[in-house]
Amino acid sequence: MNTRLSAQTKFRVLAALAILPLTMLLCCKHSALPNAALKATAQGTALVESSGGHQVGATGTTLTDPLVVQVNDDQGTAVPGALVEFHGPSGVSFDPAAVLTDSSGQATTAVTLGTIAGRYQLSAMTPGKGKSVTLDTLEIALGYEQRVGSILADKYCSRCHDPESSPVRVSNYDNLEVKPHAFSEGNTLNKISDADLTSIILHGGPALNRSALMPPYGNTLSAPDIKAIIAYIRALSDPPYQPPGTVYARQ
Repeated sequence: MNTRLSAQTKFRVLAALAILPLTMLLCCKHSALPNAALKATAQGTALVESSGGHQVGATGTTLTDPLVVQVNDDQGTAVPGALVEFHGPSGVSFDPAAVLTDSSGQATTAVTLGTIAGRYQLSAMTPGKGKSVTLDTLEIALGYEQRVGSILADKYCSRCHDPESSPVRVSNYDNLEVKPHAFSEGNTLNKISDADLTSIILHGGPALNRSALMPPYGNTLSAPDIKAIIAYIRALSDPPYQPPGTVYARQ
């Protein structure tokens, strides 16, 4: 077999190698500008959240429900064909990150949380008439301990502390004479120390002169279980929980 390349073949190989870096550069530029091909046919003046905000999920996972926002005009009428871009802190991703509103004026994206537990402020932006319009929303990412707490809370706590029923759990909230606090009620629960919350969970409401409808779980939950549930309560708190002694720098 003759393994020597002819001069014409060598020229073709060298030419192909020469254009390869340019091809790779063009591909990279195209992928870096995902909304370059999106051509808005309309603009709105307002952004409203339709659904998907204030969800809770494990770090590094895609939220159960997509984030859906709607572009409206001055009269509150939905605007199809408007460009919407989604932004968030480092580690958060959107699929897609930019989209045109559909026939109902809505833009939908799947949100994947970052790998650090905490609150993620996300924003949707649309180039409005004269100036851009921005809408902020919040999602919560749970770390391992908080996630364990959420599983335990679903099993032992949510039936009474969550007033909303779901397809897999009927809430007992409306049947209780003394209404339990939702875990997100920071104005009340933030004032209760971890030690007092532990006593209430261990020994029931009467341990701190509270409702006897809160039963004791000392024979059901271990110390790590209770610690995880409290971590979950702190993660959901609205307004956010600030541990005693924490100092926050001025912005």
